[in-house]
Amino acid sequence: MMSLQRAGQVWRRLDVTVRDLPLGILFLAASFLPGLRGHGTEVGDLPTRPFDALAVVALALESLPLAVRRRWPVVSLALVTCGFALDQLRGYHSAAGTALPIVLISAGSHLEHRRRTIVVLLSVAYVPLAIALSLLGSGDETPAEFVTFYLVLALAWGAGAWLRSTRIAEAERRERVAAETRTAERTRIARELHDVVTHHVTAMVVQAEAARYLTAAPERLEQSLTAVSDTGRRAITDLRHLLDLLNPDHGTSTSTGTGTAEAKELRTPAVGRVLTLVEQTRRAGQPVDFTEQGTPPASTGSADLVAYRVVQEALTNALKYAHGSRTSVEVRHGEGEITVEVSTDGTGSRTAAAVGSGRGLAGLRERVDVLGGDFSAGSSTDGGFTVRARIPAGSTS
Repeated sequence: MMSLQRAGQVWRRLDVTVRDLPLGILFLAASFLPGLRGHGTEVGDLPTRPFDALAVVALALESLPLAVRRRWPVVSLALVTCGFALDQLRGYHSAAGTALPIVLISAGSHLEHRRRTIVVLLSVAYVPLAIALSLLGSGDETPAEFVTFYLVLALAWGAGAWLRSTRIAEAERRERVAAETRTAERTRIARELHDVVTHHVTAMVVQAEAARYLTAAPERLEQSLTAVSDTGRRAITDLRHLLDLLNPDHGTSTSTGTGTAEAKELRTPAVGRVLTLVEQTRRAGQPVDFTEQGTPPASTGSADLVAYRVVQEALTNALKYAHGSRTSVEVRHGEGEITVEVSTDGTGSRTAAAVGSGRGLAGLRERVDVLGGDFSAGSSTDGGFTVRARIPAGSTS
């Protein structure tokens, strides 16, 4: 079985002319078989003539050009047509005459330019051939016979044209799918960059701004600068992880030696890491209350990552637009789902909806919708801003 597959691979790597040559040789050899002589294609009513030296030329013109029927379809079609005309006018009626419909199918399928011109030339050339065959024959043939044969040839060309249109449609479909895939991948990467960069950079900016007013308190200044440094390191780590995902070799067995527990945790942000986000936000000066209810299931699919991103985006917006307002983060693990609710007090959170681009919240809505969950974000009755998400667990995205 493996040898057949290997032979098939070798055959597909050969030049197209080499792969098409055996068909031409087959027609040429079949034409010399005693049982097939004089029993090939016959147009008109000419008596069958034994093969002579000119017959070899006619058979070679009809058969061997099939080798270039895909590489040079016009050349192949012209040579086979000349060979077929010579075959019929001399009355050889060889089996090689069957190559004409085949080369018409191939030309209709692979010819790219001047298709209508070729059709017109072939149709015009058929008229004198039919007249000559009628004059050389016994006169018993009717015009309907020549018209019928012409329709058979037209059907062969039409079959090739249908194959060409089908191939073009399939190529366009694949190109469209590839473009949609690239667009979706770029959107996903943009969302990941937004989630990672915006959160960490916002925290660093807030921490750095706060450090400007702590010059009189060296201990607090040291803590603030340490928080900025730690946030920067986490940003670098997350960005490196994102770049690793873009690496085609990511996840292969060659990447050994990096499978530490910390690295694995960073590769898959889980709800358990939400506490790290909360601590980071607290160090940036945002009061955050965190509660977690229930026990995470053994397998949550992509739900834990989506829940992590919901909390990350909500805390980032709280830092940017409602700095100093009390924020609460609540994560509930239910049966088959994870529920996340992040609420920020004060009027500053209204500014998040008015000033922010909304790209982060729109990305979160898409993430949750893909998993079949529910997402909402808007102002609350007390003037704050609340983000809620119900995320089914166990499905992948």
